[in-house]
Amino acid sequence: MVTNEKIITIKRPIEEVFTYVSDAQNGPQWQSALVESRRITKGPLGIGTQYSGVRKFMGRKMESIMQYTTYEPNKKVVFKSISGSSPFEQTFLFESTTEGTRLTARLELQTSGLMGLAKPLIASGLKREVDTNFGILKDLLESRVPAVAS
Repeated sequence: MVTNEKIITIKRPIEEVFTYVSDAQNGPQWQSALVESRRITKGPLGIGTQYSGVRKFMGRKMESIMQYTTYEPNKKVVFKSISGSSPFEQTFLFESTTEGTRLTARLELQTSGLMGLAKPLIASGLKREVDTNFGILKDLLESRVPAVAS
């Protein structure tokens, strides 16, 4: 298993960060390797919501379906793959701070077979990708114009 954890502070209200990050359809805007993310269930976001995704990883396109297993507004979102060749679980924790929102992201990726042999390479590539992606996320959200109350 490869595990990666990243903690950042985004200078935006927790409700805004949660709403954006918890909607996986926004993923391709800030995750460089996520080519496509499409919601496949109807209704409000919550436990059981499913998305299909296509990700480029180590030169290959990998498709998967993920399902939300935890959904606590402005606190926590967890989803895991329910199909695909590389099982994973992604957790996002949201905490309000005086600076904005502290976002903790943890990814656990199962590795077996050839991927198991390449575990050190996968771990270093994943760390670089996550560092870049969370820089993009931070810049994207912090550059948004705040909504004006009417």
